Amino acid sequence: MKFFLSILIVLLSFLCFAQGETDQQLAQYYYANGDYEKAEMYYERLFTKEPSKINFTRYYDCLIQTKKFKDAEKVIKKQISSNKSDQEYKVMLAVFYEENQEPEKAQKIYDELIENLQVEPNQIIGLYTVFKSKNRTDLAFLTLEKGRKILKDSYPLNFQFAEMYSAKGQTDKMINEYLDLLDINSGYSSSIQTVLSRQIDFSNDSSTEYNQLKSELLARVQKKPNEVAYSEMLIWLFIQKKNFNGALLQVQALDKRLDEQGRRVFELGKMCVENKEYETARKAFKYVTLLGEDKLYYYQAENSLLNTRFLEITSNRSYTQEELTNAIAEYQSTINRVGKKKSSLALIIELSHILAFYGNRSEEAMSNLNEALLFPELTDIQKAEIKMQLADIHVLHGDIWEASLLYMQIETAFKFEPIGHESKFKNARIFYYDGEFDFAQSQLSVLKESTSKLIANDALQLSLMITDNYGLDSNYRAMVWFSKGDLLIEQHRFNEAFQLFDSLSKEFPYHSLADEILFKKAKAMELQGRWEEAVPLLEELLKYHREDILADDALFELGDLYENHLNDKEKAADYYKTILFDFKGSLHAIESRKRFRAIRGDTSITEEDEL
Repeated sequence: MKFFLSILIVLLSFLCFAQGETDQQLAQYYYANGDYEKAEMYYERLFTKEPSKINFTRYYDCLIQTKKFKDAEKVIKKQISSNKSDQEYKVMLAVFYEENQEPEKAQKIYDELIENLQVEPNQIIGLYTVFKSKNRTDLAFLTLEKGRKILKDSYPLNFQFAEMYSAKGQTDKMINEYLDLLDINSGYSSSIQTVLSRQIDFSNDSSTEYNQLKSELLARVQKKPNEVAYSEMLIWLFIQKKNFNGALLQVQALDKRLDEQGRRVFELGKMCVENKEYETARKAFKYVTLLGEDKLYYYQAENSLLNTRFLEITSNRSYTQEELTNAIAEYQSTINRVGKKKSSLALIIELSHILAFYGNRSEEAMSNLNEALLFPELTDIQKAEIKMQLADIHVLHGDIWEASLLYMQIETAFKFEPIGHESKFKNARIFYYDGEFDFAQSQLSVLKESTSKLIANDALQLSLMITDNYGLDSNYRAMVWFSKGDLLIEQHRFNEAFQLFDSLSKEFPYHSLADEILFKKAKAMELQGRWEEAVPLLEELLKYHREDILADDALFELGDLYENHLNDKEKAADYYKTILFDFKGSLHAIESRKRFRAIRGDTSITEEDEL
């Protein structure tokens, strides 16, 4: 008998649960479809069983929608009686009276709510939030004013006041509310920065909010020079605006005031390098070195100073002959002072690259590298890095098979490492330069599966180029000429390369290499820092060869040129956007999306948009 009773109880429980689920689903269905008469019946039943806020709110709304106003007033009053501390129900009743032409009753409730506020931050903020959600900004503001009066200095309501002033368009008051928080506790700075980053358009040079914030911060820094939080906020503001020079001035002042021995300045210098603000980075690192060799960041700053100049020369190609000579002298001076040894290897490799590829002093560069190979305690990877640089210089000199031997040594020693994959790719190029296209293809096919994305992409690009153009004329002359021209560019013999390309175009006017020639010429201009001269070559490629495999590469190259060298980010964004919409399968799609978002400061284009 007990067993059957247990089974009966379980079945009844299940039936009740199932009934509850059915009521909930039907209530939601009818409510969503605007059938409030039927929805009311189910929500009344649900609210009786489970008097939650969502069930009540839906039930109450159904009564309002079906014009059962007396029932609505009755249930809301009952709900207030059962939940005396919940201010939202009282506001709902006041709104009910307003909508039913009884403004006096509504006003009385509002006045009592504000008048009876207790010295409890949660209650004050809660009522403010309810008023705001009902679009009663006037009452929300009165609540904050009363709250600030009774709380005095026990709890800041600055975030809420700032929110209200922002909604009213009173930017100056909003900014002051946020900054006043720093006087209370500097720990609020990260929260303030998060909020301000959503409210200020840093990409807009005429942003009122930015200019007002900058002016107020400068005024407070001058008025309260010992308040570090204001200086830090100003530094943050300059960095958001990419005004690294302005940030550097503030960081240096702060460094002197706090005697930080260059720590913060050095960190800003690294940030400048990441943003390709090399000139400001050099100023930062120079400041740290001038503090003296006994300071903690001296040697790091010294190495970073040289590396920044290296990046300027090799990436921006922004230098005069005098600057190049000075850079070489600075490297040599530092290496001579610290000594030629394992710890100075990075400087020696960078110097060798500058000497060979920009200073026309390859013999000196190779001598330095061969000497470095004999340093004691070098790791195998360090020896490989030296050999890689030696091999690259041999290619520059025309000793391609000497380079090939070194590349093969590295590949054999590091078959499964990125440096091994890089050397295998560079060795495949040697055979490509020499016209051994079939063997080059066999090596590139392996590399297309490389774990190094950059190498895999490079291998795929070269492989596609060979496949697309190899064997289209009876004796392969066009492809051989092109590969030799490619090698000449690698050797920085640009005039010879252009002459060979022009001869190729004249001899084979309708060959499929036409787009490749234009692209290589553009890359040659970039290698010389002649950025503007690269643009028409890429534009010509897009004009006449938009259906060929290099079209997306040309678009990405133009985007990069305008973004990083020609200072027209809007134009760069247009090129990236074209890749996203017209070349969805491009290898550049992911990077283009990333750059487009960074320039526009939004996420308006998603992967779903492109599918």
